[in-house]
Amino acid sequence: MASLGSENVKLIMRWDIKSEREQDYFEFVVREWVPGITRMGMEPTGAWFTAYSHTKQSQIMTEGLVEDIDTMRRILSSAEWLRLHNRLLDYVSNYEQKVVRVTGDFQF
Repeated sequence: MASLGSENVKLIMRWDIKSEREQDYFEFVVREWVPGITRMGMEPTGAWFTAYSHTKQSQIMTEGLVEDIDTMRRILSSAEWLRLHNRLLDYVSNYEQKVVRVTGDFQF
């Protein structure tokens, strides 16, 4: 697992679950997504679900932590990431991601 330090970077991802795919989505996340990103070396550090909002914002926001930018680049360019990411896109829409350096503050 990555330790919180000045070199740590995280991947922040946001998306909406496709209508009528909720059950399949949650099964995929538990059975494939979380184990898959963990196996690649990314530590899932948070996930937020927005059930209702007055403003348009993503339904899901999640993040994963790695030790350095080189590790993040390796993961995001791997065949395993591409496979998992493409499977995720079967269940979600409006996918966005960004890589940021860990500051210790809430980031989005």
